[in-house]
Amino acid sequence: MKHSRINRKHQQGVVLFIALIALVVMSLAAVALVRSVDTATLVAGNLAFKQAATSSADAGVEAAVPWLKTTEDAQVVLSLDPWMDATHAFNVDAPANGYYSSIALPADLTADSTWISAASRPGTGANFDANGLDSTTDNTVRYIIQRVCRTPNQVLSTANCLFSDATWDKGSKRGRLSHEAGLGTGATSGSPFYRITARVTGPRNTVSYIQAYAY
Repeated sequence: MKHSRINRKHQQGVVLFIALIALVVMSLAAVALVRSVDTATLVAGNLAFKQAATSSADAGVEAAVPWLKTTEDAQVVLSLDPWMDATHAFNVDAPANGYYSSIALPADLTADSTWISAASRPGTGANFDANGLDSTTDNTVRYIIQRVCRTPNQVLSTANCLFSDATWDKGSKRGRLSHEAGLGTGATSGSPFYRITARVTGPRNTVSYIQAYAY
């Protein structure tokens, strides 16, 4: 009988030890569950910021296209031919305007000075400040324009460019395919492509890029 009592006392100590281990395991599991939920929330939040940044990037394209059109019209007034005149605005790099006459990338794409801010967005009003910050989303939108040519600072006839099979009809305000214009399929009948790259930086170090082509 005396031996039996001693065994019961030892068994009670073992149960307490096992209970403490179980408690520690349950605590670790609870911590892991909380961390998992926090991680999922963080990932979902980052995805939302990324999607918002990508949507805002359209503003960069919308700011670049009017610049192309305004510059083209100004060159027409000056009677400058991009095929022959080396001083035509589209034949010369203009980093101050975010324009590059070839597809060669600028030296430092991480520098804000390489990009031009989308200071205004046509049709929607003044959401952007001078630095391209959209007050409604806290996203900063900037862009660059590149003429899709291999050789920079050259007239179209020697710059090795990629051309569309279309010309711009200023009378009807629409693009015309070369066979519609009666110009055949030669390179001189087309318009060069311009690649617009928009970069958006936003909250939580979010960075998003989109590209579009215009001609």
